[in-house]
Amino acid sequence: MALQLFNTLTRTVEKFVPLDPQGRHVGMYCCGPTVHDFAHIGNFRTFVFTDLLRRYLEFRGYDVLHVMNITDVEDKIIKRVRERLTTLREFTSKYEAEFLADFDALQCKRPHLLPRATEHIPEIVALIEKLVARGIAYQAADGSVYFSIEKYRGCGCQYGQLVNLNFDAMRVGERVASDEYEKEAVADFALWKQRVPEDGDVFWPSPWGEGRPGWHIECSAMSIKHLGESFDLHLGGEDLMFPHHEDEIAQSEGALKYPPGRRFVEHWMHGSHLLVEGKKMSKSLGNFFTLRDLLAKGFSGREIRHLLLKAHYRAQFNFTLDGLAGERASLARLDECLGKLRELADGVAVPPEQGLLIAFTKAMDDDLNVSAAWGAVFEWVTETNRRLAANQLTRPQAAAALEAWNRVDEVFGLGTAKTDAVPAEVLALVEARQAARMAKDFKRSDDARDQLKALGWAVEDTPKGPRVKRL
Repeated sequence: MALQLFNTLTRTVEKFVPLDPQGRHVGMYCCGPTVHDFAHIGNFRTFVFTDLLRRYLEFRGYDVLHVMNITDVEDKIIKRVRERLTTLREFTSKYEAEFLADFDALQCKRPHLLPRATEHIPEIVALIEKLVARGIAYQAADGSVYFSIEKYRGCGCQYGQLVNLNFDAMRVGERVASDEYEKEAVADFALWKQRVPEDGDVFWPSPWGEGRPGWHIECSAMSIKHLGESFDLHLGGEDLMFPHHEDEIAQSEGALKYPPGRRFVEHWMHGSHLLVEGKKMSKSLGNFFTLRDLLAKGFSGREIRHLLLKAHYRAQFNFTLDGLAGERASLARLDECLGKLRELADGVAVPPEQGLLIAFTKAMDDDLNVSAAWGAVFEWVTETNRRLAANQLTRPQAAAALEAWNRVDEVFGLGTAKTDAVPAEVLALVEARQAARMAKDFKRSDDARDQLKALGWAVEDTPKGPRVKRL
């Protein structure tokens, strides 16, 4: 079965076919963070979904170029720079570093390129110049340059490719300088914003005077610069479909003359909203969590990643603290099985067994059906545990099973559980229990087991001796 992915542009699940004539290279762009604050768990649902897709494309043999922008100039950032009496770079560099630390904690692969908007002003200006030259953009009385929806549609272009827009029912022809505007408006939006006193030192020269770029044009310029005028995949949260991604398409396809059958992006993918405790995330409701909030509650990045990977990217997902706590038991079951396989395999190197890989690939080829993929994994865990308990696995078979999981985990990216250092008190009790067993003093052995349990540890007897683990 070929890889099938839902394309927001066509509203259908379709076979994924790269633009590369050899079918190997894939260009992928994801809208990255706006570095004005700490990213929240809803943001990271999108980034984990993007990481999953990249990893699966690589698993399927594609050579992926992953680009994710850093939005380091826009309305909110300038407001906070002014309020905190700092410089743009000093302010944004802090939140950029914090974002990447969170990104790493969730075990996401770093994008190959992380372009910043402020480093692409010449490319942004050049793209706006093309739009002005084609008559699709104009300089208004306030000195700012706006994109004209009317002129764009007059060229035979479609505004409303990702979303269905009812122009008769919407307020058409308004002009907005803000980076974000009401969903009910189909508005001419700012490409270049004329400098105003509130901007302070945040401005650059341009043919239209000193100013700064609008948010939407930044992503068009950066994606085209690093992936070309046409590329394969553009990802983001569904909240970006309109106006941000719709404006990206309009700017890019308005500025560049695409031949018939070619467009700015071939395949658009959007992750659905994340609810927290059944409600939209809000600080006033007390259900607004950054990653560091969850880490401070004692959860690990691995546990959070596992929970975020359990629901299909197009399904609305309800994130709960109880659900996150439940991930520990689920991961513990998996880790216990893997630990036994490692112990039995003892470093043997063999090709992976195919049963798990076939079921996993079939599920993931179906528009990244993670529910079916996890179902295949835990069926495999159940069967593997049965064979381990019955001593039906040889060393090579255990190694093959372990290698199959390793291939699956190249996609899921969970890695190996961090093992806690075993306290000296626990080790002493394990030794005392073992000595009692050798002496056939089973009461003393049971007492040691009970003391271990009281300390939060369990002991399991294996052919290679006792093994302890946290309860």
